[in-house]
Amino acid sequence: MASKDGMMYAPQGKPSPVVKPGEFPFAAVALEHGHIYGQCHGLVEAGGELRYVYDPDPAKVERFLGVFPGVKVASSLEAILDDPAIKLIAAAAIPSERGPLGLRVMDAGKDYFTDKAPFTSLEQLAAARLKVQETGRKYLVYYSERLHVECAVFAGDLVKEGVIGRVIQVLGLGPHRLNAPARPGWFFKKAQYGGILCDIGSHQIEQFLYYSGAQDATVSMAAVANYHHPAYPELEDFGEASLVGDNGASGYFRVDWFTPDGLSTWGDGRMIILGTAGYIELRKYVDVGREQTGNHLYLVTQEGEQHLDLNGKVGYPFFGELILDCLHRSEQAMTQEHAFKAAELCLKAQEQAVRLA
Repeated sequence: MASKDGMMYAPQGKPSPVVKPGEFPFAAVALEHGHIYGQCHGLVEAGGELRYVYDPDPAKVERFLGVFPGVKVASSLEAILDDPAIKLIAAAAIPSERGPLGLRVMDAGKDYFTDKAPFTSLEQLAAARLKVQETGRKYLVYYSERLHVECAVFAGDLVKEGVIGRVIQVLGLGPHRLNAPARPGWFFKKAQYGGILCDIGSHQIEQFLYYSGAQDATVSMAAVANYHHPAYPELEDFGEASLVGDNGASGYFRVDWFTPDGLSTWGDGRMIILGTAGYIELRKYVDVGREQTGNHLYLVTQEGEQHLDLNGKVGYPFFGELILDCLHRSEQAMTQEHAFKAAELCLKAQEQAVRLA
């Protein structure tokens, strides 16, 4: 796992298979973003068999094989789509290409597991909703800042158990390190990456919906800016938004590309979940000035204060649930409507955003 570079953030957990060997063959394609490694690690640890990889760039494929040796290199995307044994295709394409790729995958009778953000336009979202209805396939989304962070997983358990009462606000901070020289060209083209609220803001909106229990929300404020990067005029280096859930819960988040080089990790991601009977603070990737490890959870209730170091103690149940959902056509890992609603709201926030600078 690359601690300094968020684009290559790919957590690894302990093997926890939910299926027998060979029972869930899948493939990886479109290796544009390093999150594909996290997607594949999670599926392999849950018992999935990574059978094929394909990307038109041989260098990306070679690097992938260095992490996942023994995977067969497919001659084309079509070869994978035509293989009836492949149950799911994991992909991390250029964001503007994720929606169209998903349509092809579902038309081929396979489930689709894409990196976030899953779309860059509401039109792409509408097409995917229709295709899911037509084909009965799944359009799954890797919202890694909740699904692949142990303290975030545990926070969800605490909320479900009612430990902090009714959740009334979710406050999220999602700073990232820019590391511009290492970024591909599409990263700086808004038509391709979708804008900061669409991109890394999608993590925050998904978490607001999940922790608050809201089924829908309205965007009450959204803003973006390019404060400090005139060399990249289409880059938005700052974004913020406020939402109100259909259950009355309040949400606010800030995302930015201003992580200083002195921070030991790629971003000091934090979240505060306020309930009527207590609150939770997550320090996901670092506990600044104290610990360079992540997965710190702070819990305050009527009974007192607790600090829980959850690194290596919780695991990542989403991936096993995802595999079983694909096999049983259930929705334990994440409902299709939740995945699409998070995408819809980040697109609406991006569309409504006022430009600050």
